[in-house]
Amino acid sequence: MNHSKLPPEQKFIDLSDFGRPIAQVIANSLKKSFATPIHLTIAFVIAGLIAIYFILIKIFIVAFIFLILKSILDAADGELARIKNTPSYTGRYLDSVSDFILNFLILLAIGHVSNTSIIYTVIAFFALELQGTLYNYYYVILRRRYNGDTTSRVFENETPNALEGEKQSHVNTLFKLYKSCYGMFDRIIYVSDKKAIDDKHLPKWFMSFVSIYGLGFQLLLIGTLLVTKKETLIIPFLISYSVFIFIFIFLRRLINFNK
Repeated sequence: MNHSKLPPEQKFIDLSDFGRPIAQVIANSLKKSFATPIHLTIAFVIAGLIAIYFILIKIFIVAFIFLILKSILDAADGELARIKNTPSYTGRYLDSVSDFILNFLILLAIGHVSNTSIIYTVIAFFALELQGTLYNYYYVILRRRYNGDTTSRVFENETPNALEGEKQSHVNTLFKLYKSCYGMFDRIIYVSDKKAIDDKHLPKWFMSFVSIYGLGFQLLLIGTLLVTKKETLIIPFLISYSVFIFIFIFLRRLINFNK
């Protein structure tokens, strides 16, 4: 059985997904256990909180290790859901909301240790989320085109019906939380590139390029700057990194101009 998000012929080099091989090992080792994808989501939240603690006390090498572990476990929860064939909207939204909160706390910690103003820190957080939303927008379009996902939707406009094994009340609550976190970012990206929904061509090289906006790669960059004692550059870097949003949208339109 193929547990991948995409069929083999559509896979691309995802720079944000560097932890996938280890995540698959973890998920496979838990295949016959009582562990659920939500257990792994809780584990990545714990790893993220530990990373934040070590950022605050400026032991950056340990913080880097836990940021990487967080990325691996973040991939492992989805892998386990596919291996056990237990997709759920509860897990999907819990994962996203957890990422949102952790991202904010990580940047607050970085802003604190780098003596960066709260205004610039919040702008950097906004930039980080907007970047990730663009990547997810294109990736979900691609996955839905090839039926590679059952819980991610291009348009998160209505509360979905609970799948087998989950409660509708949980889905309702987590969907509201998801919308409060990501609704604004989803709207901005959609308005910026509406036609991506209808265009048929998202080449592998393009998706690989856009994957620098995936959360795994973003955390890798943040961790690398921490380890190299360049914590003061992280906030301004994330803000300036947003220039690629316009480049990616332009490229996507150019690719499909004559299609």
